[in-house]
Amino acid sequence: MATSIHVKEAVLVSPSEPTPVQVLPLTALDSQPFLRFTIEYLLVYKTASAAVDRAATAARVKDALGRALVPYYPLAGRVRARPDGSGLEVVCRGQGAVFIEAVSELTAAEFERAPRCGAQWRMLLSLYVVDVLKGAPPLVVQLTWLSGNAATLAVGFNHCLCDGIGSAEFLNFFAELAAGKRRPATELKQKPVWDRHIFNPANFRPRRTNSASHPEFNRVPDVSNFLSRFTQERLTPTSVTFDRKKLNELKKLVQLAGKLPEPPCTSFEVLSAHVWRSWARSLNLPQTQILKLLFSVNVRHRVKPSLPGGYYGNAFVLGCALATVKDLSEKGLSYATELVKRAKERVDEEYVREVVESVSSTRACPDSVGVLIMSQWSRLGLERVDFGMGRPVEVGPVICDRYCILLPVYDSKDAVKVNVAVPASAVDQYLYLLRNTCT
Repeated sequence: MATSIHVKEAVLVSPSEPTPVQVLPLTALDSQPFLRFTIEYLLVYKTASAAVDRAATAARVKDALGRALVPYYPLAGRVRARPDGSGLEVVCRGQGAVFIEAVSELTAAEFERAPRCGAQWRMLLSLYVVDVLKGAPPLVVQLTWLSGNAATLAVGFNHCLCDGIGSAEFLNFFAELAAGKRRPATELKQKPVWDRHIFNPANFRPRRTNSASHPEFNRVPDVSNFLSRFTQERLTPTSVTFDRKKLNELKKLVQLAGKLPEPPCTSFEVLSAHVWRSWARSLNLPQTQILKLLFSVNVRHRVKPSLPGGYYGNAFVLGCALATVKDLSEKGLSYATELVKRAKERVDEEYVREVVESVSSTRACPDSVGVLIMSQWSRLGLERVDFGMGRPVEVGPVICDRYCILLPVYDSKDAVKVNVAVPASAVDQYLYLLRNTCT
């Protein structure tokens, strides 16, 4: 059941000051085919004020967008394929981003639980970009007023231009401008940095050849009709919160197994392993099916020299944990956690160099068979994005699908919300396994 809204205004917002007219190349990491989609954030606000001046707030947000696009002017450009087919580039002529203001009968309370269907909140970002290379604006912002003193702010970023860390940095800068908390862009301590030449394959070649160490690009046999399972069966959104107590219970289970060396596992490692196992066991797949857990690893400080502060391009590679259904089921949480931990530890500078080489020369791309993709939004700073309406009471994706997203929880620093849609026939078992940490 989709959400109905009324759009009051939809306009292009250009940078508020003149910006460079140029064509900027994107890196091999930016140009990867699997990144040619839109990152879609949904932030829910519930103001304490008895009466919000909606017109004034919308005007502030729209004005701040124009000012934010001055230092981040590539977000006002248009992404296209390079004429020689070697990758992507962004044409910067100050074309602008989209700002939409809308009204809905939804209430803030409805976002406290998972949506009834994956696309229920689609219209809260009503300009949906199907093909990011067809001249669409790479940035779309929609402010939707809800019933009561509440609103949503949905933002879509062309993933080719920025990763999660970069997009969250922009969002906080944009919000601080709207709230009057940020100085002019010319006085920024840490300015946005383009510097995409850093990942130029000609200057960033690997020193060894070891493609076997990159299972994220290797195909696995589909012995379970895996892909048809997720395309033909209805997916049911789920949302489960793990507070500090539950996370510590998971860590204790791993410690009691005594199989992991120091340092102890992180919350991400043990939670992602637990989600992966619960997902795998609930799907009723053949024991021989090989499954992968793919997750992004920030490489800003894993290359030498480290990337400059303010770099907002795609600066991550995929970590990959791999196991059969049988091993995930029988060898326990400590085994899965160790796989995740080792996958993270493999990512050093040489690993990053190999990925850049692979995606630029052979167009290597992850396969979808047996894959659960996990994205950690809980450490991006999205819970701090304040447009003058306070911090968001809910943070999540616009669409809930088979990609698993770890989300921050309002007023609970150590808690994490797990958001993913699973096949309807597996949802009860998945939720049972996820909530019962001792199984």
